[in-house]
Amino acid sequence: MSTLVTGGAGLLGSHVARLLAERGDDLRLVVRRTTRRDNLEGLDARLVTADLLDRAAVRRAMRGVERVFHVAGTTNLRASRARLYRLNVETTRIVLEEALRAGVERVVFTSSAVAVGPAAPGSTADETQRFSGDTARVPYVTAKREAEVEALRIGARGLPVVIVNPAHVFGRGDVNRSSTDVVRRFLRREIPFSVDGALNVVDVEDVARGHLLADERGTPGERYLLGNRNFTWDRLFADLARLSGVEPPAVKLPVAAALALAEAAQRLPGRPPLTVDEVRLASYWWTVRSNKARRELGWQPSHHEDTLQATIDWYREREPQRLAPPGARRPLPLRLAGAALGRVRGLADRLPLG
Repeated sequence: MSTLVTGGAGLLGSHVARLLAERGDDLRLVVRRTTRRDNLEGLDARLVTADLLDRAAVRRAMRGVERVFHVAGTTNLRASRARLYRLNVETTRIVLEEALRAGVERVVFTSSAVAVGPAAPGSTADETQRFSGDTARVPYVTAKREAEVEALRIGARGLPVVIVNPAHVFGRGDVNRSSTDVVRRFLRREIPFSVDGALNVVDVEDVARGHLLADERGTPGERYLLGNRNFTWDRLFADLARLSGVEPPAVKLPVAAALALAEAAQRLPGRPPLTVDEVRLASYWWTVRSNKARRELGWQPSHHEDTLQATIDWYREREPQRLAPPGARRPLPLRLAGAALGRVRGLADRLPLG
């Protein structure tokens, strides 16, 4: 079977590509001239150099292809709205329209759990979740949602498209520092505070297996959430601290205060520790349940703690001198500020209402 993978050198795409190679597919990977190829070492695949915004180049890459896994896209929350749109929405339109033109038998499209929308605090979302317009303030969310709409639109024209919606992907191999960068920043003690909010963490190897199951068993026009363990940020940072030995952020701020600090930091020279979009995204409950993928695809994720440990280990192997060592604590001023805020919150909770 001739199979084309976009984004095959990235964290998720490289794991998908290796599983396809194991399956015996005749593999074709689309890369750019500037693509880092660390993850492609030893992989039996033909590399096709093309820009996914170049329709003619995509058309040439698609010749003779039976299957397409469109994994490419960007998760960079600091990219401009225009760049997020180009790399997520426009590339999806071009790749899938050319797949339709080439008569591709099936496409697996990598969307995101954010395209489903956040759950209400304390609950979880599934594929029937109604998308919240409130999240449109975050350009990344809008781009992922619109890319999925494009996939469904082209699917309605006759392209058999199965959509997978991974939650927050952790694991080994994130050479571009995409979704696992939060772990790296944690280990470097670059996250100054936390907020109320939650996310679902899933292993990259599990998500890659979910892609192949979607190809083999998924229903065209349907989407499948691929998630595992739901964490509040407090719980995630506590588990990362326990496994890595690095103390978690000592300060927890109300969202409004965190947004104000992030906005002020963005006005200063240099790279801010957190941006407004990062804080706003973190404040939602990106908690999901994957019953549909388990039931219809036979998908089973691995233990979440193995995923956290694998991500920590991978960064420690690559950047041993740049990460805080086990036993590292937060700076004393931040610890004192965190303790003071905790006392204020405790007092507020005990005050009578009304």
